[in-house]
Amino acid sequence: MADNELGDFLRARRSGLLPKDVGMATYGVRRVAGLRREEVAVLAGMNVDYYTRLEQGRERHPSPQVLDALSRALHLDADARAHLYRLAGTAPDERPDRIRDTVSPALRQLMDGYPNTPAFVINRTLDILAANALAEALFSPFEPADNLARMAFLDPAGRHFYTRWNWAAQATVANLRQAAGFDPEHPRLRELVRTLTEQSREFAALWSAHSVRGKTRDAKQLVHPDVGPLALTYQAFDVRDAPGQQLIIYHAEPGSPSAQALTLLGSIGATRRQPLDRSAD
Repeated sequence: MADNELGDFLRARRSGLLPKDVGMATYGVRRVAGLRREEVAVLAGMNVDYYTRLEQGRERHPSPQVLDALSRALHLDADARAHLYRLAGTAPDERPDRIRDTVSPALRQLMDGYPNTPAFVINRTLDILAANALAEALFSPFEPADNLARMAFLDPAGRHFYTRWNWAAQATVANLRQAAGFDPEHPRLRELVRTLTEQSREFAALWSAHSVRGKTRDAKQLVHPDVGPLALTYQAFDVRDAPGQQLIIYHAEPGSPSAQALTLLGSIGATRRQPLDRSAD
């Protein structure tokens, strides 16, 4: 590894931009490829001497505000911005204006392409933003199937659906605690926590424990009223172009009773949708 990764990165990105790319006029013969240091400093709103120290490696720990200004000045995309933060030894912040709760058509199409696997997308507050047909059938005992935390604590179906309800409850609250670390003042999070705290003593006790956990991979022991017990595992995948969203995929061991039960559940769900489809036509 080079000794001045941050400076090398800034210099390379500067050399890849022309004045016209950033809306600046250019005059005379340019002796450097791309933008001059002075031009980057102007675009970022900082002293040119400070920017020079960054490139030369004499300043290695710029503040998040400086990193954001450089990201804008150098027209960095999300991946390059995150890389800049890592080179500076800090974590990129998730700005609220970058968080969205709409699921892209491409991701919806991907989920629908797996008819034998429940797949759904959640945000950090555990709202279900989109689900394929089998996930909708899996969560059909809940009315509505809108938020994993509300479903677990406030919907009567939750205690029958989750065989290990206590474990599911602890994990759910720990997931919400992680969300609070990203944006504790998020209106949706504050509203959800207030509602759950007022209506569930179990939630209030777990919330006060301050356990933190993110979704990655785990086992799920479920009971569905239509097909009985389900032993599943899930994997959680971050949606790269939508920070804060995760794609959750449930999986049953091939050839297992749970896999057969999921197939049956898919058939039941399709049968129930047919009258609705006809009525829509």
